[in-house]
Amino acid sequence: MQNTLKIQIWSDIMCPFCYIGKRRIEGALQNFEHKDAVEIEWKSFQLDPRFIASPEDNMVEHLAEKYRKDSDWAQGMLDDMTQNAKNSGLDFHFEKAIMANSLHAHRLLHLAKKYNMANDLEELLFKAYLTDGKNINDLDTLKAFGLEVGLNAESINEVLHSNAYADEVQQDINEAQSIGVQGVPFFVFDNKYAVSGAQHVETFVKTLEKVWEEGKFEAKPTLLNTTDGNSCGIDGCN
Repeated sequence: MQNTLKIQIWSDIMCPFCYIGKRRIEGALQNFEHKDAVEIEWKSFQLDPRFIASPEDNMVEHLAEKYRKDSDWAQGMLDDMTQNAKNSGLDFHFEKAIMANSLHAHRLLHLAKKYNMANDLEELLFKAYLTDGKNINDLDTLKAFGLEVGLNAESINEVLHSNAYADEVQQDINEAQSIGVQGVPFFVFDNKYAVSGAQHVETFVKTLEKVWEEGKFEAKPTLLNTTDGNSCGIDGCN
């Protein structure tokens, strides 16, 4: 039997379902007897790497334009997602969300990963964007988050004021493409089984139990299930 069951999670801070997925995998681990033997590795993914935000951007108008729908339709979509988040114990406030490119945040996450602080930083970033209405592309804001999780101020400055870890972010994205990731969140369990989307807690528990029982693998991930919703892709969230 393996000593560590590794879960790799591809996500983007700009993806609401990625935050919901984080809560659901955490809920599953609480119901998994071997939770202390599970290691989570966060992997970078950008829904829109070329996105450049402007002060006038807001979520409703962005979605309406993206899907060529009216603002009432877009608001309804956000209301549904907000309720979905509440069911997982999260409080989304899209009306406060500051749209931003997530590259700097992902680069800082790679620094945090080096010191086993990525999970804590991921939580702060999701909450900042989806609940608190903070700009996750602002360097001072990112530095404050880095300090909060315990990163060294000098290391944070070196990363944020350079291009450090940009290659690692792109490597994560390339790896996702190589295994067929179409949207996030995307979970790979012990490099064998994959689950797409913010599935229900029970789905994650069953996957954890299956992987643990089968043992150690080095096979290419096999998608256990697909989803018509609860994920975000380059064309949007559904």
